[in-house]
Amino acid sequence: MEILDFVDKNDNVIGATTRDGIYKKNLIHRIVHVMIFNNEGKIALQLRSNKVSYCPNHRSTTVGGHVQTGESYEEAALREYNEELWTESKIEKISKDYYEIEWDISKFLVTFKTIFNGPFYPDGKEVEKIDFFTIEEIEKMIKNGEKFHPELLFLLNKYFL
Repeated sequence: MEILDFVDKNDNVIGATTRDGIYKKNLIHRIVHVMIFNNEGKIALQLRSNKVSYCPNHRSTTVGGHVQTGESYEEAALREYNEELWTESKIEKISKDYYEIEWDISKFLVTFKTIFNGPFYPDGKEVEKIDFFTIEEIEKMIKNGEKFHPELLFLLNKYFL
């Protein structure tokens, strides 16, 4: 069972509960994302598996997930990186955002970046595949109505598009 910290609007831990408890009570919590770039400056995006409960078959950041209780953002990012892709590289923090979505869920998104050309070893349970795209290709995909995870769209619009 995954236990997550919940925080106040200043990102101070005020308690811990299950992942389900976080969402049932609409508690502010912490999420990490890792944006992976290759040597050509293209961004790797994952296609989420059809087996995941939230946003199946959507494009998402290459790595993403919840910060578990007691973890730092960086520890969570490296754990998720290894769990989802069976590999890792040196990561660098690029942003921290307070993110609210329409059904009253609020969270802190901390985003890291890295340069890594692969190979990737997606776990298959959560990640269907990984592909690299230019910013122009991503803009075209969005215009053409491809499904994108809302947090990825937020990050792309704020920092890359």
